[in-house]
Amino acid sequence: MLEKAFYGDKKYWAWLSFLALVIFVGLLFYLRQFNEGLTITGLKRDVTWGFYIAQFTFLVGVAASAVMVVLPYYLHNYKAFGKITILGEFVAIGSVLMCMLFIFVDMGQPFRIVNVFRYPTFNSLMFWDTVALGGYLLLNIVISRVTLSSERKGIAPPGWIKPIIIISIPWAISIHTVTAFLYSGLAARSFWLTAVLAPRFLASAFASGPALLILIVYIVRKVSKFDPGKDAVQKLAVIVTYAMSMNIFLILMEIFTAFYGNIPEHMRHFQYLFVGLDGYNTLVPWMWTSVILAVVSLILLINPKTRRNETVLGFACFFVFLSIWIDKGLGMVVTGFVPNPLGKVIEYWPTFPEIMISLGVYAIGIFLITVFYKIALSVRERIA
Repeated sequence: MLEKAFYGDKKYWAWLSFLALVIFVGLLFYLRQFNEGLTITGLKRDVTWGFYIAQFTFLVGVAASAVMVVLPYYLHNYKAFGKITILGEFVAIGSVLMCMLFIFVDMGQPFRIVNVFRYPTFNSLMFWDTVALGGYLLLNIVISRVTLSSERKGIAPPGWIKPIIIISIPWAISIHTVTAFLYSGLAARSFWLTAVLAPRFLASAFASGPALLILIVYIVRKVSKFDPGKDAVQKLAVIVTYAMSMNIFLILMEIFTAFYGNIPEHMRHFQYLFVGLDGYNTLVPWMWTSVILAVVSLILLINPKTRRNETVLGFACFFVFLSIWIDKGLGMVVTGFVPNPLGKVIEYWPTFPEIMISLGVYAIGIFLITVFYKIALSVRERIA
């Protein structure tokens, strides 16, 4: 099937060439970082996790969200998701690979990551997060490969793949749960010290991932003859609606607990996010943009008339995705360090090299997903 990736029109090759260029530029900046160290980033002694880890956190959620199409299709035999499931699995593969690359570029000595497996520390959540991500990647590669190969041959998938698919469902939930535990287990970081962090991570994942999948379906319709169907898109929209509602509810519960309980350690982090603290307010316009996008998207999604309008739904899903990316890809990680445990505000903002390296990582993921989709769509169009 891989040979199908080497056949495409001019637009396909132009897109891949553009992504390759972005990857090359990102690689040049990474080589500079490798030689000079993380000093070229905005990281400091007080802010040791920044844009790279924030993207890792966000993308773990996107990867985990594939379960929202896998579970209804394979466990509940919901046929409407039959055509869209493979698209979700390929997004999961690309997202996990990007997660791993963001961890790689965040490490000062990246090749020492091998020591995680050479000298495993079983009480370390970082070790288990690595195991969870690697296992989830392997599961999705096997599942997508076997199911697509069977579809190409016009036969039913082998029976042994069903238990693997069932295992992948709780495994998908585990990868974001363990990621949340990485943060909530750090007692000195009061912003993350909350029992609802894992549920909040999952709710945001189950909103952003399906929202992205809906947008991808729209793109796929434009560039190919493949159409997963309106029913699948509308069911995904309902999932996004419920998940986004729960995500906003959990955020409000955290804010209520912090301010009604008058807990200074928690309040100061939220003050920094939404009104600024001690004259520092870098994230304030970003977070209010996230709030506005979240509220507007939820209004559009809750109303059945606007949700069923595919043009409006596209905007709503884009707003959901962007809102959660701002919250998790900018605010969540950085604010855990600002202010520091001593109450001092040391602001962080990603440098230009950081952004270019991050764009390079995203380009690698999008490049791979594009190739995977080219293979899958070629198989689907041949069958149709």
